[in-house]
Amino acid sequence: MLKDFAEYLTYSVIKLEHGSRLADVLEFFVYDTLKIFLLLSVIIFVVSIIRSYFPPEKTKKMLSHKKEFIGNVLAALLGIVTPFCSCSAVPLFIGFVEAGVPLGVTFSFLISSPMVNEIAVVLLWGLFGWKITAIYISTGLLVSIIAGLIIGRLRLEKWVEEYVYRIRTGQGQEVSKQAFRERLQYARWNTGDILKKVWLYIIAATGIGGFIHGYVPQDFLVRYAGPQNPFAVPVAVALGVPLYSNAAGVIPIVYALMEKGLSTGTVLAFMMAVTALSLPEMIILRKVLKVPLLAVFAGIMTVTIIVVGYLFNAIL
Repeated sequence: MLKDFAEYLTYSVIKLEHGSRLADVLEFFVYDTLKIFLLLSVIIFVVSIIRSYFPPEKTKKMLSHKKEFIGNVLAALLGIVTPFCSCSAVPLFIGFVEAGVPLGVTFSFLISSPMVNEIAVVLLWGLFGWKITAIYISTGLLVSIIAGLIIGRLRLEKWVEEYVYRIRTGQGQEVSKQAFRERLQYARWNTGDILKKVWLYIIAATGIGGFIHGYVPQDFLVRYAGPQNPFAVPVAVALGVPLYSNAAGVIPIVYALMEKGLSTGTVLAFMMAVTALSLPEMIILRKVLKVPLLAVFAGIMTVTIIVVGYLFNAIL
């Protein structure tokens, strides 16, 4: 339906020529903007209802273990089983910070959620079996835990936007005693509140993605990140950063690149950059994180993805 509407607006209302770059940009922009707003609205709404059953103190108790690394392990595991991209993880990130969960623990979740995605797991399992898949999951888990520990030790709370700490979920413990109708009302309010804060960032981010989609040749990645290039992995990561897609949306690209002979590690690095490090998602996260903390997050993800890419190129 969204795709049909984007095509109708592009070709029937605005009457752009089929196959033109401008038409591709506009169709991509309209479709992805609507898709992201719909996806984000549903996720925030559902997460808000779930959060209403877990008041701040309960959430903090679950993830704020006396032994710091236990909290990081639990948060990283939670991230692995929640198939969110970075921007979709924002409402949970806000909930964790609001609940008083240590920032390092929260980042273990924020890193593992997009980094270890379900599509990569299925793809690797189908192509190479459970051992390679286990290495991928273990690597993502280890990086999430270590990065969270490092961020926690650096005490970077001052680099989270102040409004995140001011958000309230409806007076803590009382929220868990509300009727379901009240939970729905709270979820609707919270969804609107967060969307009002990030809508401009989403539009800007999708516009960047649309421009790349329409004006960058399809064989660009193959041309500059082929097997003969020793710097193929960082090139693939750099080319994946301006794009936006969830893990499912990048599957056709992944298969096409592998059929054209790109190394598995290079393709995996590209996919992880698109889903966990894309510029549009960084723009959306900027609404929550100040620039220094966003730079720390992006730096950790960049180095990790490149290392994982070279690792898989070496063992496969």
